[in-house]
Amino acid sequence: MPLQDHHQIVSVDDHLVEHPKVWQDRLPAKYREQGPRIIEVDDKHLWSYDGAVFPTIGLNAVAGKPKEEWGMDPVRYEDMIPGCYEPNARVKDMDLDGVQAALCFPSFPGFGGGTFVRAQDKELALLCVKAWNDFYIDEWCATAPDRYVPMSILPVWDIEATVAEAKRTIAKGSRTVSFPDNPIPMGLPSLHSDHWDPLWAVLSESGVVVSQHFGSGSFVPGFSFSSMAPVAGQMAMPDAPFAVAITLFSSNLMWTTVDWLFSGKLQQFPDLQISLAEGGVGWIPYILERADFVWDRHRYYQNIDFDARPSDLFRKHFWGCFIDDEHGLKNRHEIGIDRLTLEIDFPHSDSNWPNSRKRAAEVLRDVPDDECSLIVEENARRMLNFPRVDVRDPAIVL
Repeated sequence: MPLQDHHQIVSVDDHLVEHPKVWQDRLPAKYREQGPRIIEVDDKHLWSYDGAVFPTIGLNAVAGKPKEEWGMDPVRYEDMIPGCYEPNARVKDMDLDGVQAALCFPSFPGFGGGTFVRAQDKELALLCVKAWNDFYIDEWCATAPDRYVPMSILPVWDIEATVAEAKRTIAKGSRTVSFPDNPIPMGLPSLHSDHWDPLWAVLSESGVVVSQHFGSGSFVPGFSFSSMAPVAGQMAMPDAPFAVAITLFSSNLMWTTVDWLFSGKLQQFPDLQISLAEGGVGWIPYILERADFVWDRHRYYQNIDFDARPSDLFRKHFWGCFIDDEHGLKNRHEIGIDRLTLEIDFPHSDSNWPNSRKRAAEVLRDVPDDECSLIVEENARRMLNFPRVDVRDPAIVL
């Protein structure tokens, strides 16, 4: 049965491009010169921050452009459609696409705030993290509270500041925090460490989900980040096209998932919830089968929970997220039908905008109505504690 009029799409992974005054409007005067600001170089818009210059990655704002014009080169704001950086325009783009609500990850800060983790001036970096959170929650989400899901990034280089900012933004309405998919490449303690326990305790108690977007830990397969790159760094394998990395993006979250499953943290924090943003879901049945196989054979001599089967932990703690994953949907019951969510990924290159509604209907054509409802809306609303608002506009229901 295809998607019906009563289905509302809630995207658990969209993106925004920060407008030029996000930080200039919010930082103290003494930090504005060093804080993030847009400069023009060779007729391109670039970010200047903390003594370094960063590109605006063209591939992150391709909505409305034919594939033949995509590329990694820096772009000007005039080269983007306004919905990339202006919340009212984005609402119109969502209406056109048949999407009711969206969770929007950052661009310049990196998906998990990695730009500020790598910055030299940590006092300024902390102010920048807080400024982004205030911008997203108080400016972007406040424009259309029923359409945008509040989220926050964290100053993960300092656990006390991290916990404080998590508490502050949760009080402001944040429904999820973006946390690195792997802290190790950022020089931070691993998911196996007790270092993050105070954060997990706050999130567990508040019911706020951990969103782990691929690449948020500063690692992209086949590529390495330069010391200050916000999104994508220099090639580690110079003879490999970027297509290699794009194909392997989901492998980041395979590693993340297995780390969590054998960390013992899910038993320690039984209410903790984790969203695997932009990771696809087709790989999940194999990883769970393999993890159970390893657990069955190797738990006798390692520091591994003897009673908790990895696949059972996954179905209690994880949410799979996909954009266009026919193989994953065919195996949806192996993953857990109540643990699947849909992403639109606007305005990135994986997005089907402005045909997301059409493509979702094609991918879900053989899925029963009650399961469609879970996948496109209900699971996301439950995960993010983002209740439905009565919407009568047929443009944003399916």
